[in-house]
Amino acid sequence: MKWQGRKRSSNIEDRRVARGGGMFGPGRVSGPGMRIPTRGGGMGIGAIVVILIIGMAFGINPLALLEGTISPTGGTGSQTSRELPAEGEDELADFVAVVVQETEDLWHQVFVENGLEYEPTTVVLFSGQDRSACGLADARMGPFYCPADNNVYIDLSFYEQLHRQFGAPGDFAQAYVLAHEIGHHVQNLTGVLPEFNRARQQMSTGEANAWSVRIELQADCYAGIWANYAGQQNLLESGDIAEALNAAEQIGDDTIQQRTQGVAVPKTFTHGTSAQRRDWFSRGYESGDVGACDTFSGAV
Repeated sequence: MKWQGRKRSSNIEDRRVARGGGMFGPGRVSGPGMRIPTRGGGMGIGAIVVILIIGMAFGINPLALLEGTISPTGGTGSQTSRELPAEGEDELADFVAVVVQETEDLWHQVFVENGLEYEPTTVVLFSGQDRSACGLADARMGPFYCPADNNVYIDLSFYEQLHRQFGAPGDFAQAYVLAHEIGHHVQNLTGVLPEFNRARQQMSTGEANAWSVRIELQADCYAGIWANYAGQQNLLESGDIAEALNAAEQIGDDTIQQRTQGVAVPKTFTHGTSAQRRDWFSRGYESGDVGACDTFSGAV
């Protein structure tokens, strides 16, 4: 992805404990030698997940995050916010800020075209643990969107886990993660998340899981729309879309459950299968049209 030298978003809150020239050295964020990956060899690869995908892998209920009902347990977190390092001092933070700005440009445009005003989310960078209005933010949960405070939370060490544990390296995989989470913010602004949280009070666990899948797939489709926009801005490089598609493959519910449990249990799926996630990202990317992201009508 061609991101260097582009405008950084100001809607970044830096709560990390160590950064810049600190514990991990210049330009590193959460672990030894961690920098922006470009090509992971072969096809490259990458991506989100995508919202709470890691949370699901660690036994954390993504529905609780969507609803904002996770309770803080253990750890006090760091509530001290600092200015983002100057451009060029922290490559990964620069990358995140640029991607966030590009999503803001897209969604401002889409909302204006529909007679609405887009209110950007704030992306909170933290280390290890922190607090959100949805409760404890923990690195093991992976990136997540909290509708209670309209913030996206991410410990940037997740990107290394995405690469090493989930087999999804690549800078566009990282961008896909952010675009998916910001897709949940779009859903919150348009009333999708609030309506789901009201309706799910009358649903069985199975029904709630099925609707959660539709919500997650719509966020994947919105991430695809952003990828389409990135292409229009001449930001895409050869292999970027392949990274996102591979990532979708690696973080599907069926693939994750087979990897971690040895068997997939469809009734417990909350994000969608690998095939579904690839399909809905592709729909958004190929169409560039939010109207193509209606995951609530018909089969998914």
